[in-house]
Amino acid sequence: MAHIDYFVSLLSPYAYLAGTRLEEIAARHGATIAYRPFDITALFARTGGTPVKDRHPNRLAWRAQDLPRQAARHGLALNLKPAHWPTNPAPASYAVITAGATGGGDMGALVHGLLAACWAEERDIAEDAVIRDCLTQAGFDPALADSGLLSGAEAYAANLEAAVAAGVFGAPFYVVDSGQNFWGQDRLDDLDLHLAGKL
Repeated sequence: MAHIDYFVSLLSPYAYLAGTRLEEIAARHGATIAYRPFDITALFARTGGTPVKDRHPNRLAWRAQDLPRQAARHGLALNLKPAHWPTNPAPASYAVITAGATGGGDMGALVHGLLAACWAEERDIAEDAVIRDCLTQAGFDPALADSGLLSGAEAYAANLEAAVAAGVFGAPFYVVDSGQNFWGQDRLDDLDLHLAGKL
């Protein structure tokens, strides 16, 4: 059975555009997923990435075209300039980590719900009420937003180190235990073929 470490930034529009396709692919192939939220700003600093605010106008112009195209392709609503972006992703990331350790709900729905809150619903994922609502909607105890803060913070930092060690340089990033890495929601079809033994 294959295993996928899903390195995700809860600020990434491309992680949002992945929707729940990763979960569908994993279910099709009997693969397991570990959700590993991390600090993408820190990752960029470590791996040569450029924060959006510092990118060349040509890259920003392409991003402004590509995001709406990808959203339309996958039938997802998208605010190109969300009211609450960037925000502090750490509290929501801690909740994802705690939910993953505790169980009892749908992890894919939780991660996608938090991403959608930012990129489609104009909600601030740094706010406790938003995190609690996303936990509830995904079948988790909303009190998880208040528990495991220390262990969540430790795991969040550890995920960054694991990401760098695994060759991660952006998000979404999928690391398969076969040794193959896939970067971006536009590589999910390749991940699917890989798990099927065709790539």
